[in-house]
Amino acid sequence: MQLTELSQTHRPTLDQALEAIRTREYWTPHPEHPKAYSGDGKAAFDALLGGRIELNQPGTDDWTGGEVSPYGVELGITYPHPDLDVLLPAMSAGTAAWRAAGPEARAVVCLEILARISARTPEFAHAVMHTSGQAFMMAFQAGGPHAQDRGLEAVAYAYAEQVRTPSSADWSKPQGKRDPLELRKSFTAVGRGISLLIGCNTFPTWNGYPGLFASLATGNPVLVKPHPRAVLPLALTVQVAREVLSEAGFDANLVALAAERPGEGIAKSLAVRPEIRIIDYTGSTTFGDWLEANARQAQVYTEKAGVNTVVVDSTDNYKGMLSNLAFSLSLYSGQMCTTPQNLLIPADGITTDAGHKTYDEVVADLAAAVGGLLGDDARANALLGALVNPDVRDRLEAAAGLGEVALASREIAHPDFPDAVVRTPAIVKLDGARKHWDTAGSDAAYLSECFGPVSFAVAVESTRSALDLLRHTIRDKGAMTVGAYTTSTEVEQAVEEVCLEECAQLSLNLTGGVYVNQTAAFSDFHGSGGNPAANAALCDGAFVANRFRMVEVRRQA
Repeated sequence: MQLTELSQTHRPTLDQALEAIRTREYWTPHPEHPKAYSGDGKAAFDALLGGRIELNQPGTDDWTGGEVSPYGVELGITYPHPDLDVLLPAMSAGTAAWRAAGPEARAVVCLEILARISARTPEFAHAVMHTSGQAFMMAFQAGGPHAQDRGLEAVAYAYAEQVRTPSSADWSKPQGKRDPLELRKSFTAVGRGISLLIGCNTFPTWNGYPGLFASLATGNPVLVKPHPRAVLPLALTVQVAREVLSEAGFDANLVALAAERPGEGIAKSLAVRPEIRIIDYTGSTTFGDWLEANARQAQVYTEKAGVNTVVVDSTDNYKGMLSNLAFSLSLYSGQMCTTPQNLLIPADGITTDAGHKTYDEVVADLAAAVGGLLGDDARANALLGALVNPDVRDRLEAAAGLGEVALASREIAHPDFPDAVVRTPAIVKLDGARKHWDTAGSDAAYLSECFGPVSFAVAVESTRSALDLLRHTIRDKGAMTVGAYTTSTEVEQAVEEVCLEECAQLSLNLTGGVYVNQTAAFSDFHGSGGNPAANAALCDGAFVANRFRMVEVRRQA
């Protein structure tokens, strides 16, 4: 496989991606519908069960595994366990050739990796489903084409930042009657070093691909350390990447896997090794904060926890608002970092196209909308998926003790997977009076993330109080998303001002088929990097530009 052939194949796609991030218009090269793909994804997935994922990477000292699907299936797959003192030096060995290849060659190799992953989307969908608990269609789309879009988006940004500086330049400074001073200059994008990707349980590919491809495209080897409950999707990704790199004439060890033994917890020790110069992490605030404080030798990109809020002031489409919110609260059982948690509703109610609605009526109507959406068990299973781990179930069960339950969670049996834990969302009423949150040491439940299918209908004193609480939670806890419903220009401007000042992504008056917890690659930014929920955005120039340095060589002309 020649680089010229790869360039002919993938350069048009790269150019389209570059245009898409410039215009922010809708574009994707990855179809969302299963009918667009060939092959039996389930058969391919089933063939993996009980086997080994062979990577032929150096330093393998054992085989490890232990994944159990949230749907109850024991995967029985084992992965190479690395001796890091052997693997890490081997990963660095191919860096010089990868650097010398240049930005375009690196980009088209990355696009070939993505293209091969795309061709196996049905297989990856089952891998994501049975490690994350996502329902199949969501695993297919979010774990397949949407994740691939985010990876391609990162490659496009990486390429754009690297070619901002020319590869060479002739420099001549006039000296009057004397000969000019002349230099020949070359400029090379040089990666920082080995990049560590610490994968998450819920969205292993969607959250993993941006960092993986941003680092690889900027000249860095990438060590993938998956979440121990979600190894398979990223192990398959590493397998594909190694195959493509080798076929393109590069060292396959530029991408490697670090699977850990049960309870080993290698992320901490890996993160502070001197060889690790970049870290991408999605997960808890506690460990994210630890990485930022302790992995001082590395450039650290984190997506942590936040308190996502929707301000409900008024609406001219009450039914559409309820329907939109019901879907947002239900999708994947609320196990998305973008799912709304706090619904701030004035205690004296809101104005709507259906007349004035009291706080109690709004909450009751939203509960009814969620109940109606999930009333049919087959549809509920297709939307909710399974709870990813016992901690989510524990939080859901504890929520009933936090306040008045407006919507109780109910258990749903899965017809194909009887061991799956499937639960509908709960809505809990809470008092949002200022005294409960605007004092030192406040411990109101809505001031912390309650990850999973739990939302809080918070009765606030007024819309102004809602905006103050919104600002307070973004500033102190962070937010990946903010939503608002209002018919008032003044309120809309005030919400927007809060989000601009606190750096939070805002969605206004969504009543159709676009939801606050969904974003589109090439157009929407996931996170902002400007509040405590995340120190980076997917994807912008800042996400890639600090993964490399431009090194200059000057020669006398």
